[in-house]
Amino acid sequence: MQVIVVGAGIAGLSTAWSLAKLGHSVSIVEQGPIPNPLAASGDHHRIIRRAYPAGSGYGQLITEAYEAWDEMWADLGENHLDQRGFMCVSREPGDEAEEYREGMEAGGFPIELLEPGAAVKRWPFLEAGTFRYAYYSPDGGALHCRRIACGLVAWLRRNGVNVYEHSKVTRVDAEAGRVVLEGGETMQADRVVVTAGAWVLKLFPELGGELTAYRTALAYVEPPADLKAAWEAAPVILDVGGATDGYMIPPTRGTGMKFGANLYKVPTSDADWNREPVAGEGEAIRNLFSPPIARIAEYKVTEVVTCGYIFTADEKFLAREFGKCLVVSPCSGHGYKFGAAVGRRVAAGVDSGDIPGLKRWLRAEIA
Repeated sequence: MQVIVVGAGIAGLSTAWSLAKLGHSVSIVEQGPIPNPLAASGDHHRIIRRAYPAGSGYGQLITEAYEAWDEMWADLGENHLDQRGFMCVSREPGDEAEEYREGMEAGGFPIELLEPGAAVKRWPFLEAGTFRYAYYSPDGGALHCRRIACGLVAWLRRNGVNVYEHSKVTRVDAEAGRVVLEGGETMQADRVVVTAGAWVLKLFPELGGELTAYRTALAYVEPPADLKAAWEAAPVILDVGGATDGYMIPPTRGTGMKFGANLYKVPTSDADWNREPVAGEGEAIRNLFSPPIARIAEYKVTEVVTCGYIFTADEKFLAREFGKCLVVSPCSGHGYKFGAAVGRRVAAGVDSGDIPGLKRWLRAEIA
C-alpha cells in the first residue's frame, strides 16, 4: 500500500516508521524542517509520566508507550529517554497534583509521599510553607524530542521512506487520496494520514467544532548558582499545584531548564499567529511558579519558545476518517509520551483496516 503521512511531528514520524516496518511504501511531508521548531514536537524535550486522574485510562497505556519507545531505541541505536522520575507538589485540596496522586494510587502505581519539611530538605528549590505535600515516582522522565526526530528521519531515509521537508500541504482531496502542495504539485496514494498538529484545522476546518488551536509559550531559565546541583539531580516536576497547571524540566543531557504552564495559552484560529516572543513573556511565565518555587526572581530567563498546540474538550486523542484520509490529532498537550505507541497503533489500523479499534485505543477505552 502507498501511504502519504502529512506532518512530521512525533505522531507522523512514528506512523511512517511503523508503516515502513510493515512493508508499506511511505512518503512523509513536512511544511518546515524536521524537527520543526514551531511545532509541538519540535522543542528540546517533553515529559513522560504515568500520572493521570483516576479512570482516564491513559495511566495504564504508559506501559505500552514504554514498550514502543524501547522498540524505537533498538531501531535507532540510541535511547533518548532520561528516566529521572517525576514529582508533583499539591498546594490546594483537589488541585491537579492531588488528582494525579489519586490516579496513581487508584492504579496501584507506587509513589513516595513527602511532608513539606522533608520535601524542602530533599529539593531545596521548594519554598517552605507554600505547599501541602509533595510526592515522587520513578516512573517518568524527559523524552528528548529533537534528538528523536533526527534519529527517526535518518532511520526513515535508510529504510526507503521518501522524506519531504519544506513541502507545505495546502489541500487534501480525501476522496481521491491526493495532497496538493503549496507550489501546485500533487502526490497520490492509497491512503493519506494527516498528523498536522495545530495546523490540521487549515486542512480540515470542519473539525473546528472538536478541536481548538492554541498559541503557547515556554521559558528556558538558568537557576541560581547555589541551586544548580539540586536541579541537575531533580526529577521532572509534572505539576506545581494550585491553578498554575505548571510543569518544569530540569537541565537534562545538555539541554536547558524549562518552565511551562498550560495556564499560559491563547486560543487562535491560525497556528502561525504571533509566533515571535513578546517582551517580558518569559518573566511572566517564570513568575507563575512562585509559589512553590523559592527565589523565583533569581531565575534568569535565557530563551522563550512559542508552540502551536491543538486541544480537544475532553483532552483525549481524536481520529476521524474522510474518504481515503485518516486524521489523527494529538492528545491536548500531553500526547508526546504516547508518540511511538500512537505510530504503531495508527500503522496497524491502516494496515488492517480496523480504524474503530484504533479509535477506542486512542481514547483509552481498551487496554
